[in-house]
Amino acid sequence: MSDHVYKLLELTGTSAKSIEDAVGNAISRAGKTVHNLRWFQVTEVRGGIDGGKVASWQVTIKVGFTLDD
Repeated sequence: MSDHVYKLLELTGTSAKSIEDAVGNAISRAGKTVHNLRWFQVTEVRGGIDGGKVASWQVTIKVGFTLDD
């Protein structure tokens, strides 16, 4: 295993479906402009309520990626 240096981004993804989908949306979008994504950590979960039911999910994550040599 080689030694890595990681940079962190904080992202917030949203979804009307699920927490997992909100995380996936954030990572998918970040992957379009940031490369070498390696891991994520969920730091906060929130939700929207409409008519007494869960209407949406908002998940904040920290994403680690390796720096280029």
